[in-house]
Amino acid sequence: MEHSEPAGAPASVSTVDDTPLARELADLSARRRALSDVRVDLPERTRIMTVSNQKGGVGKTTSAVNIAAALASLGARVLVVDLDPQGNASTALGVEHGADTPSVYDVLIDDFPLSDIVQASPESPLLLCAPSTIHLAGAEIELVSQVAREHRLRTALETYLESSADPVHFVIVDCPPSLGLLTINAFAAADEVFIPIQCEYYALEGLSQLMGSIGMIQRHLNPPLHVSTILLTMYDGRTRLSQQVADEVRSHFAEQVLNTVIPRSVRVSEAPSFGQTVIAYDGQSAGAVAYREAAVEITRRHAESSADAQQKGRS
Repeated sequence: MEHSEPAGAPASVSTVDDTPLARELADLSARRRALSDVRVDLPERTRIMTVSNQKGGVGKTTSAVNIAAALASLGARVLVVDLDPQGNASTALGVEHGADTPSVYDVLIDDFPLSDIVQASPESPLLLCAPSTIHLAGAEIELVSQVAREHRLRTALETYLESSADPVHFVIVDCPPSLGLLTINAFAAADEVFIPIQCEYYALEGLSQLMGSIGMIQRHLNPPLHVSTILLTMYDGRTRLSQQVADEVRSHFAEQVLNTVIPRSVRVSEAPSFGQTVIAYDGQSAGAVAYREAAVEITRRHAESSADAQQKGRS
């Protein structure tokens, strides 16, 4: 007796293959394959980027360390400067930052050379960190009486970069979520501002204040400073709110917003508790793939803008 397939069996198989989850997995797999073949041109001159947003809880430190790790995975030598007294960037990079550890505090207050405090992350010899310790919490007050108090980080960085045996392609400075002397030092030392914005209600809250602060730094301390990169974080494609926020941010900052968005991700949230970035913790996860794509976009956009500037100079 012949057994016939139930009517509609092929259709049900194709339906399973065409579920949202199946499409999402297929898309993620294709993105992983594309990243495995990617090649980027690293900058000839060190790019110094300050990661800042005066609104807390936007994924600022998470984005700083994961972009740094993603850039290192592309072959870039990256220094993360942890200017936040909480030391979360130092924790995520797996570097020692106990109270007795030489840290950014010693550089800003006691003129330690930056080279004396920089540690390599266990994740990669290309991923370096100038750690924060609890002493940095008092630096805001102590900096007030220091000579050239707004430029102390800039001076230390310039000396470090000039004396470094190997080129440093990126310096990423993680700021505290407030506008004090630590953040002003970060702005005065940087060429670029990198702003993570979460795809949630009130996403643009405080952004006008941040832009005003950047304008003040431009006028008085660091004219070349500019917002080069805005990254949308905590994106949930299932909600209309995330899409609305993304559209609103893109309408205001079309040239600065990356095409890549960072999804809400359990893996991204878990990684710091293991003293790792998500790139090391689960490099194949959706969050890690998104950060790696954002890092590629950051390098390529800069290379394209530099090429355009050179072309204009010749014409």
